[in-house]
Amino acid sequence: MQNYFLEVASGSGVQSMIEKVTPELPHSSFITDLAIIMILASVVTLAFFKMRQPLIIGYLFAGMLIGPLSPIWTSLLPEGQEFMGFGQAGLLSDLGLLNIFAELGVILLLFVIGIEFPYSKIRSIGKVAVGAGTIGLFLTLVVVFFVANMVGLSFLDSLFLGAALSITSTAVIVKILEDTGKIKKESSILVLGVLIVEDIIAVILIATLESVALVGTVSYESIILVVVVAGGLIGGTLTVGTRVIPKLIDRVAATEHKEILLLSVLGLCFGYALFANVIGLSVAIGAFLAGVLVAESKSAEVSKILSSPIKDMFVAIFFVSVGALMNVSELESHIVLAFGIIALAIGVKFGGAMLGTYLFRQGRAKSLRSAFALAGPRGEFSIVIVKTGVDIGAVSSFLFPLVGIISIISAFISPFLIRASDKIVAKTGEE
Repeated sequence: MQNYFLEVASGSGVQSMIEKVTPELPHSSFITDLAIIMILASVVTLAFFKMRQPLIIGYLFAGMLIGPLSPIWTSLLPEGQEFMGFGQAGLLSDLGLLNIFAELGVILLLFVIGIEFPYSKIRSIGKVAVGAGTIGLFLTLVVVFFVANMVGLSFLDSLFLGAALSITSTAVIVKILEDTGKIKKESSILVLGVLIVEDIIAVILIATLESVALVGTVSYESIILVVVVAGGLIGGTLTVGTRVIPKLIDRVAATEHKEILLLSVLGLCFGYALFANVIGLSVAIGAFLAGVLVAESKSAEVSKILSSPIKDMFVAIFFVSVGALMNVSELESHIVLAFGIIALAIGVKFGGAMLGTYLFRQGRAKSLRSAFALAGPRGEFSIVIVKTGVDIGAVSSFLFPLVGIISIISAFISPFLIRASDKIVAKTGEE
C-alpha cells in the first residue's frame, strides 16, 4: 500500500493519479466530466440562490467557467499546455459528451412539463398557439433577415440568422417559468403551446434552409413531407395514443412498485423521443408528447413525482453544458453586433407575439406576459439551425459563435423581462 501511494505521488499530477486509480476511465469519460459538472454546478448555483438570482444564470455561469472554450483557461495557460492533466483548456474537454448531456436535459425537461398539460388543456389553446406562434416567428424571421442583409451580411447568412433568432428557446423559458413559480399560469400554458408550435416550424425551417442552400430553390416536397409527418405524430398521439398508453401506465401503477412505474414512464419518454427523431422530428416534441400521454393516466402525479428528481439533475447538466459549449472569448469581437441583433430580435418578437394574441382576442395581461416570455431567449434550435448552415458550408463560420453569444446574453436577460411583465401588468390594473 505504501509503495502504491509513493508511486502515485511520483506521477505527473492529477491526471496520472486518476489513470492509476481507474486506468479504464480516461479524464474525458462520462463519469469524470459528470462529476466535475455536478460539483461546480452545485457550488455556483448555491451562490446564485443566496443572491436570489434565477438558477439558470448560475448553471450557464458554471458552464462558462469549466468549459473547453472558457477564456479563463485560455488566458492563464500557454498555448498547448494542460491544466493539472485536465486538458488543454477548461476542466471539460469532450464537446461530444457535452452535447449528449444537453440533449438528455431537454428530453427530460419537456417530458415532465408534458405531464403538467393533459390533452384537454392543450386543445383549449390550440388555435391561439398556432396563430400567435406563427405570426411572431415569421415576423421576426423577415425583419431580422432584411436588417442583416442591409448591414452587409450575405443572403444566406441573413436567412439563416433570421431563422435562428425567430425560435424562442423552449428549455430556457420553461426552466425560468418553473423557477419563478409561473409554470401553471394561464399565460404560461399559452407560451408552452406557442413553443411547441415553434419547435415544429423549426424542423420545417431546417429542411427548407438546407434545400435553399444546397439546391438554390425551395424544396416543397421536403416541406410537405415534414408537415405530414409532424401532423401524423401529433394527431396519432392525441387520438389513438391517449386511448391506449394511459391505460397501460395505470396497469403498471396498479402493481404498486415505484421502480417499475418509473422505468416504464422513462421508457415511454425516451422511446417516444427516439421515435420522433427517427422520423425526422425534434426529440423535444417526442418527449413532450410522451408527457402528455402520461398526463392522461390516473397515476400522472405519481409519475411526475418519481421523474422530477432525475429531470432536475439533467436540466442542470443541460444548462451547464450549453454554457460550456459557448466560446465566450468571441464576445469581444462581436459585442456591438450581438447586442444590436438581440435588441432587434427581442423587440420584433415581442411585437409579433402581442399582435398574434391581440388578433386572437386574448386579454391584455395574458398577452403582455406571453409576449415578454416569448421575446427573450434563443437557444437549442437557434444553435442547431446555424450549425446546420456552417456544416454544409452555406454560411460564414462566425455566425455560430455569434448566435451562441446571443443565446447566452438573451438567457441572462429573459428572467428580468418576465419580472418586468409583472410590474407592467400591475400598472395596467388587469390580471
